[in-house]
Amino acid sequence: MSSTFEPRGPIDSSRVPRYAGPATFARLPRLDEVGRADIAVVGVPFDTGVSYRPGARFGGNAIREASRLLRPYNPAQDASPFALAQVADAGDIAANPFNINEAVESVEAAARDLLSTGARLMTLGGDHTIALPLLRAVAAQHGPVALLHFDAHLDTWDTYFGAEYTHGTPFRRAVEEGILDTSALSHVGTRGPLYGRQDLDEDEKLGFGIVTSADVMRRGVDEVVQQLRERIGSRPLYVSIDIDVLDPAHAPGTGTPEAGGLTSRELLEILRGLAGCHLVSADLVEVAPAYDHAEITSVAASHTAYELTTLMARQIAEERR
Repeated sequence: MSSTFEPRGPIDSSRVPRYAGPATFARLPRLDEVGRADIAVVGVPFDTGVSYRPGARFGGNAIREASRLLRPYNPAQDASPFALAQVADAGDIAANPFNINEAVESVEAAARDLLSTGARLMTLGGDHTIALPLLRAVAAQHGPVALLHFDAHLDTWDTYFGAEYTHGTPFRRAVEEGILDTSALSHVGTRGPLYGRQDLDEDEKLGFGIVTSADVMRRGVDEVVQQLRERIGSRPLYVSIDIDVLDPAHAPGTGTPEAGGLTSRELLEILRGLAGCHLVSADLVEVAPAYDHAEITSVAASHTAYELTTLMARQIAEERR
């Protein structure tokens, strides 16, 4: 894009009420309406990899509906992300709900196609299985990436019922495939019971550091952000967020809730602290609206995606300058 290009932003809410019209993310244009985008918001309505409550296949559209409330200026980051970069809703990636292996391949292929246009991805899941093909696509472009993984769970288990591809295994597969920079891997918000001490031991061997939800509470957001930034450095960064990183009080609409999680404020403040990091793409998964109340979960998720989008838009604008 030339320096004179002006992105097409959301529908003007002073002319069309926010509850009217199609529910694209933040009421932004569709990708086919703008031709190409710097940031493509894309859904993956797939939840065949879940181990407990299903329903995350409906998460992307629930987040889009809740995102009608978002406004174009982000005061927390002092930025108007949709004026800094062209952000567009790329619709959904179709994935076979009856064949996980085929679905993983389809998501990777579609993500590669979007990335090949120069876009960064803000992906709305779907369950956490989709993180693996997304990471494959991003690593094909950037090489092994740093990973910041917000989740109540480790998601580095080996198999479930003999299946290698599930929502609890993507990051073990990613390490095995060499698509992650094992010097810069972090879980944030981890908590809850495990199958045994060996889960933590094996996770550590894969290269992950852990910041538990209790660590965030005791040490505070600023100290945690400093630790994460030191670990990430200047490496290409992928952020993967399972909405169950939030306490069920802040995100009841998810498949595997765990007590004692982050507040939505803590999550948003940690993300804002990543300003200046080389964020190449991100995903937000495991919103299951059937278990939600008053859109609590989807509202938190829409704001989370908004902060990530703002981070990427700011970086894109800085690179242009």
